[in-house]
Amino acid sequence: MNTFRPSSPPSPPCLSQQSQAVPGGTFMSGDDPKSTQNPFPSSLSSLILPSASRNFSKALQNLKSSTLSITNRLSSIHHDSIVVQQVANHYNFPIIANERCGSWYIPPELKVGSAYFKSTDGHMGEWGFSSRRLNLQVLDIVGRHGGCIIVDSTRRGKSMPDALSKTIPIWCAVMNRLLFEENSREFPLHTPDAVVSRSEHSQIEARIPALVEEAKVPPPKILFSPASARPPAHEKHQLLNLPISTVHHRLTKPLRPFWVTPDTPFPILPSPNNNEYYNPIVCTTSSHRVHGAENSENGYIQGAGDDSEGWSHGLTPLLFWAHEEALRNTNEEKLPGYIQKLVREHEHGMMEIGSKGGRATLIRPTKDTYIGPLACINDPGEWDAIIVCNSTNPFAPTIKSPSSTATKKPQILHLPTPTGKLGSRALRRHLHLIPPFLASVLPLPQITTTTNPTTTTQRKILFTCPTGHDLSVGAALVCLCLFFDNNGCTAENSHRIDKVFIRRRLAWIVVSDGGANPARETLQAVNAFLMGR
Repeated sequence: MNTFRPSSPPSPPCLSQQSQAVPGGTFMSGDDPKSTQNPFPSSLSSLILPSASRNFSKALQNLKSSTLSITNRLSSIHHDSIVVQQVANHYNFPIIANERCGSWYIPPELKVGSAYFKSTDGHMGEWGFSSRRLNLQVLDIVGRHGGCIIVDSTRRGKSMPDALSKTIPIWCAVMNRLLFEENSREFPLHTPDAVVSRSEHSQIEARIPALVEEAKVPPPKILFSPASARPPAHEKHQLLNLPISTVHHRLTKPLRPFWVTPDTPFPILPSPNNNEYYNPIVCTTSSHRVHGAENSENGYIQGAGDDSEGWSHGLTPLLFWAHEEALRNTNEEKLPGYIQKLVREHEHGMMEIGSKGGRATLIRPTKDTYIGPLACINDPGEWDAIIVCNSTNPFAPTIKSPSSTATKKPQILHLPTPTGKLGSRALRRHLHLIPPFLASVLPLPQITTTTNPTTTTQRKILFTCPTGHDLSVGAALVCLCLFFDNNGCTAENSHRIDKVFIRRRLAWIVVSDGGANPARETLQAVNAFLMGR
């Protein structure tokens, strides 16, 4: 049997003491050491001609592009979705997508909700409990079903995203100590041993008490301090003013994370009849770990749904699953055009107000201020005012809306904003239009009698954008900070507006609507506007 052996490098030619011609017309003399040069290539550029080098680099780029093609991505997503369905069948828990990546791997009929646990909150040395990603909606789902599955993925090189290995364990530890404060010592931090070292685990655990204190309700003197008052130095935590009393009823047992990957066996959870003292959160990584380069996996891409803005051509998880078979059977050359056609049809359907359903959410403790997607507007006449954050105005005469039986017409403020980061930047330019518009819509309290000191006429106001979770949240946050007091009543705000105050008002929104997830750029736009007034 012949055995393949790598060929040995050729022996260098023997140089005599006489001058010899070298390719390229250079002469070397063995008698003059200063003129002696290395006759052999010392770099890739000297071995390959410049044009050949460029062609070689281009070939490598083309190879990588073909491996990371849309076809391979969609096939990999479908492959990973099977793993998610196997986990769901094994544990019989509802599935929650950790956005933005998780929804790609979950068929819509199996998805019960979304969560927003970011890996940045679990990065080394940056461990935190996010004030704008409270994920209280997860507590509702866990309370109803006794547990849940949270799905996410990560790109090549890691077995599990930091969001699952550290951010969710931190969130569970903080929530347990907030909701079950009397037994907080019984609820230690849990992290996956194979991913988080003992040293990092200890450092995270040491930070948990401070994170808990930052999330507690501040003293009344801080809640209702006048504009000029500043909290003492020892109370300057960025307190979120969480309504713990309203959250506590959602859970009767603490939270405990577990971890599942395609390359590890399913952990054993307690049966429903067992008296184990926790609700399991099954953190599921949908993608297999790829150790080598992408082209070593026969087209499989780890974390194929990640960073979809760079490859999807506007395709969303919902559109993917609605046309999954047709998309996966379309040639790569035709895919971009086919996707753009689907996106145009979807956007046209969204322009028909109310055609896709949806729901507006009341922002408590207010009694008349709502946020929601454009699709929630079944009858514009039911609102006194609508602030629209969208690239086009769906209430323009050229857009058909359903017939309204109401006699009144809402006052409309259209803020032209595209989607994504460009939308957040555009919102920053238009936020100054919101205060004068709301001042003309929201009535100030009027003193009437001693028994009824103030009366206000309620005005139903809706802040809306395509998703109802990003730009509309930023616009509504401006309203809450400028026109409402701490009890949720309409009033001229005399508070000093800083980041702490803005975060407390943001907590009203995320507690009312668990799906609210404003982008960092959106919140930066709001902070810059409010604090620059």
